[in-house]
Amino acid sequence: MTAEKHNFDAYAFSKRKDYDEAAIRAEFAKAVPLRTVVVYCYDPRATGIPNAVASEFGETFPGEVLLSETGDKAASTATVFEVVVAGGRAYDALRSITVAQHLFGIENVVIVHHSHCGATSFTADGIVEAHRHEHGADISDVYPRASICIGDYTESLQHDVRLVRESKGTPPHVDIYGYFYDIDTEQLTRVVHDPAPRD
Repeated sequence: MTAEKHNFDAYAFSKRKDYDEAAIRAEFAKAVPLRTVVVYCYDPRATGIPNAVASEFGETFPGEVLLSETGDKAASTATVFEVVVAGGRAYDALRSITVAQHLFGIENVVIVHHSHCGATSFTADGIVEAHRHEHGADISDVYPRASICIGDYTESLQHDVRLVRESKGTPPHVDIYGYFYDIDTEQLTRVVHDPAPRD
């Protein structure tokens, strides 16, 4: 079976003949009014989290996709962007936060861990040992132990807020929050707030 060849270069900004990185970056910032990045779990029961964060912060989600004069999908009115990862752990979201700041500029990072999360059903040692037994691979040094699972919600949120703050890819002007979300009541509870230093 032969794979059909496709030329996807036409869809890559950096492949255009008139490519100007600074100009493209400026256009992205104008096209998307991003203010808040929300990091949360990929559990289907947690899909209400971005709406809850938008309501809490007076933001717009999901917003509308705006079309160009030629009918292309060119912009969005959403001010909340989702980073969806296992357990909502911030370690997996660090690069996305850096990219969001670079392309759009951000004001807030909101990390949300939810009730009855699968990440509370195992321990770091348990998943490492299971992976070794089931797949014959040692993952003990692949991920920081404190970011693998959730043993205590308050501690995990404090850890993740601190991790984002200490990341070189996080701009210093960003406010960082840690919230707990009850999947049954759809209520958010603020647990941690690390405000940016103000002049």
